[in-house]
Amino acid sequence: QVQLVESGGGLVQAGGSLRLSCAASGLPFNNYALGWFRQAPGKEREFVAAISRTGYNIYYADSVKGRFTISRDNAKNTVYLQMNSLEPEDTAVYYCAADRLGPRTTWLSYDYWGQGTQVTVSS
Repeated sequence: QVQLVESGGGLVQAGGSLRLSCAASGLPFNNYALGWFRQAPGKEREFVAAISRTGYNIYYADSVKGRFTISRDNAKNTVYLQMNSLEPEDTAVYYCAADRLGPRTTWLSYDYWGQGTQVTVSS
């Protein structure tokens, strides 16, 4: 059974930082691209960042470029999202996802999803 488990969310003040982790099990981790998406109340799920199998290719949404960093540790079956200079607009539930054919920026392309972790940024 495939599981993706996010952790590291929480409440932080604007300008602060958080590091999200997503631990994967039940799938050949090295064969999957990984992505982070987020969904705020009343809004559609949106792409945040994605990383290829080897970590060589990385993509970011314009809204987080320069502030967020995605990385992966294939030895630990874990993908990370370092979030700096957080803004209230970053408040959302953050999801990690695995893409067999990616990395891609559309959430419909992803095969497996975690349950999400809440990130709240206060002003």
